[in-house]
Amino acid sequence: MAESNVKKNKKRLVGIVLSDKMDKSRVVVVECVKKHTVYGKFLTKRKKFMVHDEKNKSKIGNHVIIEETKPISSKKRWAFVKIVDTKK
Repeated sequence: MAESNVKKNKKRLVGIVLSDKMDKSRVVVVECVKKHTVYGKFLTKRKKFMVHDEKNKSKIGNHVIIEETKPISSKKRWAFVKIVDTKK
């Protein structure tokens, strides 16, 4: 059977927009809180992603959902899906 027609689930993450100075691009930070297995201390891990935002909808401070996609440029592998919460 040809598996090229089968859609695969794409990763989705929720993050906060850090920079909107570029045209059609955003920098989004995603935070993950995990508990250390031995010491029990909670650790916060942060990772920045370059995100493609075709219509420049998101602004700094917005909580957004991003989805992985095929490479758009040398650094962009994520696409903007929607705004979850706006800044207040």
